[in-house]
Amino acid sequence: MHMIQIGKHDHVGSFLRTDAIKDARKAYINDELTAEALRHVEDVEIEKLVKKQIDLGIKAITDGEFRRSWFMHDFFWGLEGVSFEAVEKGYDFVGQTTRAESFKVTDKISFGNHEMVNDLKFLADVVEKYGDGSQFAKYTIPAPTMFFQRVISEKEKEIYPNIEVLAADLIKVYQDAIQAFYDAGCRYLQFDECILSALDDPKLASIMENFTGLKLTDTTNLFVRVIKESLKNKPEDMIVATHMCKGNYKSAYLYTSGYETVSTYFDELGYDVYLLEYDDERSGGFEPLANIKNEDTQVVLGVVTSKTPELEDAHAMKEKVKAASEYFPLERLVISPQCGFASTEEGNSLSEEEQWGKMEHIIKLSNEIW
Repeated sequence: MHMIQIGKHDHVGSFLRTDAIKDARKAYINDELTAEALRHVEDVEIEKLVKKQIDLGIKAITDGEFRRSWFMHDFFWGLEGVSFEAVEKGYDFVGQTTRAESFKVTDKISFGNHEMVNDLKFLADVVEKYGDGSQFAKYTIPAPTMFFQRVISEKEKEIYPNIEVLAADLIKVYQDAIQAFYDAGCRYLQFDECILSALDDPKLASIMENFTGLKLTDTTNLFVRVIKESLKNKPEDMIVATHMCKGNYKSAYLYTSGYETVSTYFDELGYDVYLLEYDDERSGGFEPLANIKNEDTQVVLGVVTSKTPELEDAHAMKEKVKAASEYFPLERLVISPQCGFASTEEGNSLSEEEQWGKMEHIIKLSNEIW
């Protein structure tokens, strides 16, 4: 069995929602459109998006997360034992506050008959329809640690009296998810991570200690174990990657944290690919890449920002890659945007044309570097 080759350029997954998607979702929320009609619009727009990616020369093809409102909540809402929750206040980003939506545990959690498996099947079929065989479907879901970013209700405390019991069921959810997506044809699955990647930020560290009831070191060890166990039975010919983020909402960020601490766990975690933000000084230097000793691991450098429309200077980007190659082999480096273009349906502060300009810029840079 052989893994697919992701090439020298990649992307995090989400793209700006088209006007047709926005209008259809608004109509659906206002009871002016049925769920079936909404899905038809999504199908049409995803087909267009797939063709656009293929035409640009992208190999890892996503559905842009067009069927989702949030990069993470929708996946959790689809689990057995989890439901939507309206909360008093959204997440406080730097200069922005999100919609006041979250998720809550109402029963023992399980992967169940998750609708996103069907979403992946649709994507894979469309990629096969329009591709030449060199492209492949890439699917994104939140990392298991993202399940800990919420408020615990009294009802949940009855269901899960301690964090270890919850962790055991969460691991099973992700083991089942990996197998279900694999059986549906997925060979490139990405876990989007905003917790383990930012625990050096004191604000997040405090939140996570309160959630787990553990000290930071024990909390970190718990999170590492949950990921390791989730990946334990991963099929050999399936890539499971992680995008390590510090928040992305309407071009605003949430945390400031380098990779000094988390990189010491990279070999232990078991991911095949690490997509790392490196678009500004918040992410620190490239020195932590030297902590990766596994010779099969690839690193995707997010050197081009998805938050602003301006194209980065090509020479400066090449110099960044050169600097990174002092700590990690150039042949196992890849470049991409630093994050998705629309981690939530609101999207970042740039146009669709500017978004595609960013992707073209990345592809051109990768061709010149390698």
